[in-house]
Amino acid sequence: MNTTHKKLSINQWAEEDRPREKMIAKGIDVLSDAELLGILIGSGNTEESAVELMRRMLLACDNNLNELGKWTLPDFSGFKGIGPAKATTLMAALELGKRRKMQEVKERVQITCSKDIYEMFHPVLCDLPQEEFWILLTNQSNKVIEKLRISTGGIDGTYADVRSILREAILHRATGVVLIHNHPSGNPAPSVGDKKVTSAIRQGAQTMNIRLTDHVIICDGTYYSFADEGNIV
Repeated sequence: MNTTHKKLSINQWAEEDRPREKMIAKGIDVLSDAELLGILIGSGNTEESAVELMRRMLLACDNNLNELGKWTLPDFSGFKGIGPAKATTLMAALELGKRRKMQEVKERVQITCSKDIYEMFHPVLCDLPQEEFWILLTNQSNKVIEKLRISTGGIDGTYADVRSILREAILHRATGVVLIHNHPSGNPAPSVGDKKVTSAIRQGAQTMNIRLTDHVIICDGTYYSFADEGNIV
């Protein structure tokens, strides 16, 4: 007698357990992350259904979608049944989630605290393997005029040119400047270089009657604010 267990495909599951049917019957909010991802890839492999495969994939990144959003094609290809087509589908969906978050942030036109700055730039900077230096230009009411990337550096740092920053502030008729850059290492503490750049830009801005409001260092899940720590003098 053959007692070999045969894997059921999703189509053989009870209808209320199939992710598409479950979504239609009960609403999309009742689906787990694995079920939503399973809908995207459509099928699993010879040993696992799409949902089971996605559960195992999520387990590999501590069930954290932000971590999954950092994966590249080689990371996905380590899972049987995930070829380039499915991998790019997952990557596209995760990128859309990031862009949606960025568009929602755009509605917050006034900066009131360092957390506003973090929430605005976290989607932009959190996944980058290298440092990037940005500025946020504001008017007298701390309303956002423009966000600009000043430079992109290697893994060891980036370079912020004081003249370029002040030139952009003048061109956009900004009265306030916020400095923002990321630390891919995950440690938000400012380096000696970060402190020197902040001081140089603050002094230069003062001569142009432009205030340096803050310098925020972004990491994934945390940040450092020079203003909050009393280091914008």
